[in-house]
Order: sequence, then structure tokens, then C-alpha cells
Amino acid sequence: MKNELINDQFQNIKSSSTLEINEISNNLLKEGKDIFKFGLGQSPFPIPKIIVEELQKNAFQKDYLNVSGLLKLREVVAKYHSNKNKYNYISDNIIIGPGSKELLFQCQMVIKGCLLLPSPSWVSYQPQAHFLKKKIHWIQSDKENNWHITAEKLNQHCLDNTNVNKLLILNSPNNPSGTNISDLENISQICRKFNIIVISDEIYAELNFSGNYNSISHFYPEGTIISSGLSKWCGAGGWRLGTLIFPSELSDVCQKIKALASETYSSVSAPIQFAAIKAYSNDHSDYLRKSRIILKTISLYIFKEFSSIGIECVKPEGGFYMLCDFSKIIKKTNKIYNASSLCGKLLSDVGFAMLPGKNFGLSDESFITRIAYVDFDGQKALSYLDNHKNINSNDFNYLFPKIYQGVKELKNWLKFQNN
Repeated sequence: MKNELINDQFQNIKSSSTLEINEISNNLLKEGKDIFKFGLGQSPFPIPKIIVEELQKNAFQKDYLNVSGLLKLREVVAKYHSNKNKYNYISDNIIIGPGSKELLFQCQMVIKGCLLLPSPSWVSYQPQAHFLKKKIHWIQSDKENNWHITAEKLNQHCLDNTNVNKLLILNSPNNPSGTNISDLENISQICRKFNIIVISDEIYAELNFSGNYNSISHFYPEGTIISSGLSKWCGAGGWRLGTLIFPSELSDVCQKIKALASETYSSVSAPIQFAAIKAYSNDHSDYLRKSRIILKTISLYIFKEFSSIGIECVKPEGGFYMLCDFSKIIKKTNKIYNASSLCGKLLSDVGFAMLPGKNFGLSDESFITRIAYVDFDGQKALSYLDNHKNINSNDFNYLFPKIYQGVKELKNWLKFQNN
């Protein structure tokens, strides 16, 4: 029933599915149930010690800071991204915000035009556009293209829709697939041809298993806004510090978002901004190298185990996610008839928590789900690599017991369900 006090675009609003599955999982754990948390994608690694110590030193900082962010922080962020993204960014075109999610919302609010989204995409892009009454166009991808759009599909969409301004969000390595965009140069040519503004969500870029930092800004810097932050590579999700990086050609957009920020969140927590200077100015290469080894090892283990029983997956290339296609192995029943019902049954039967692909723009009937493989002690795994070059297969269960047991329980459940 419609509530006349609530605006139309908020009538059917629901909690973010990733945060909701985490709350459900935690409540079940409190009830004493054995839960395997493959739902929320939260970094399992501790924040580097030097950054934590800097936060402690600056706990006394109490003043409101510049709306754009602390100048020294913006300077080191500009230097960091000038190096990674191969463009000369300046501190005046950097915004420090309370998490990349909020900054993405501010971007969508300010930038005129429809939103182009690859299918699949992260769960919050589409709802944010819906709240703003922004028209959304999904561009389909498939397993054969590693769950990313192609230049050809983007070009065809633009040819069919010529009279609107366009904002495209790209995310690589990708949530939900864990794969990298391989066609960035050709996609950039289409974006330039049709004057598309791109938000390049690079929150997982440092977790590319290859160690390379790939970005569409390498080919289309003048039309690309970079979104990033501390939550994924630095293990600091709860600190809520995100960044937006603008080229000089889009400085007007930057200034409007700053003005909007001044009327909404004012500024980010001062102690966290001071600590973040260490995150962007110190060398964290060993921490990142170990993180990539750990995540790649887990992804290959799950990929091998799932593929061995007919679950179709694309091998992840970064981050900590994987899309899993159960369509060729699951037996449909009156209780399991799509991806959502499959996720519900697995959670209730064996405590395996994952999300249906429909939350990311895929058809529920496809039986595709997303898993996040982060349910392990990140400090324990990092310490192990202090004395080992790689992770010995005999130590997998010791280091990642919930991952190991969760995969085992899911496989056993499928065997039972299909008999």
C-alpha cells in the first residue's frame, strides 16, 4: 500500500543486498548457527600498522577540514593517481569524501544524463540512479567476454540512443565477477566519439592479481572521473574514506560536487584524513603482494572445486568475487526455481550465504549467483607468507577453514539435492 508521506521513488526502497546478507549472517551466528559468509565483500586484511599508528597520533584532531579534504592528503592522492593513471592530476581537482559510495551518489546527482550500466554491475549503482529519477540503460555482457561490455555493444547502444547525455560506470577488477576489462582502449574510443563521461570505479584496482594497474584513464583521461578509496586494498572499509579524482577538463563538475558536499556531509573525519596521508604516501607493496597471492590462491581453489562438479565460473583476475552459474547442475523443484530461491535454500540448509545475480542486474532465472571469498583471518594469512613464498596446498584448510568447509558443504548439498 502506498504511503502518501514518502516520495514515489522511495516507496519500494530496500536495504543494500550486500549489507543485508551480512546482517542476516551475523544474526544467524549469534543464534549459534554455523554460517559460511560468502555474501558481503569486506576486506579480511588488517589495516597496515603504520596507518593505524598515524590515526592514533591524530586522534586529537577535532576541527572541520576543507570540504574537498585536507590539502596534504589531496596532494598525495593527486601524486598517487598521477602515477597510476598516467595523467597529471592536481590537488584542486581531488575530493575526499565519506566513502566512495557516497561520492558516486554525489556524482550521479550532479552529472546530467542517463546512466549506462554493464550487466552485471555492483548493487548500488542502479538504486542510486533510481533515487535521482535518472534513466538507466543496461548493456548486456556474457561469460564469453568475462562479464564485461564490449566496444561493439557500447557503440551500438550509442547509435540507437543519440539524443541524450551519457554517464557510464565501469568497475575493474569487477564486483561481482572478479574479472578485468580487457577492451579498455576500444571502449575509450567509443566514449570519446559520443562524449560519454566515464566514472571509473577503481576501488579494487590495487588487487589486480597481476599487479598491474589498469584504467580507462590511460586512453581517455579527459573524460574519466576516477573513484577509489581505502576500503578494499587497505582493509579500511569502516573508516569510510573515498576519493574522486577529476581531470582538468571536468573541473567544473568537481566544483559543483564540492558545493553539494558542503550542504550534505561537510567534511570527512579529521583524524582519518591525517592517517590516510600515510596510506597514499608510504610504500605498501609487500602488503599488497601478499594480499594478491592470498586472494588469487583462494579464487583458484574455489574455481577448481566448483568447476569439477559443473558449476560454471569465469576465473577471477582480481578482487575477491566470483560469479557462479548453477544452471547446468541444479535440479529445479518447487522450492528451488531461480537463483534467489537457491540462495535462500542453501542458507537455511547448510548456512552458505551468497547473493543471487539479480541483485547485480542479471536474470534470476539464469541461476547465477555471486560469492565473496573473504571469510578468513587476514592477519594469519599475511603472517604465513612472512615465512613462505606461496601457500602450500596442505595448509589451505589451516589458513582458510571457513572457505574450505563452506565449499565442501555446498558440494555435498548439491550431490544430495541432485540424487
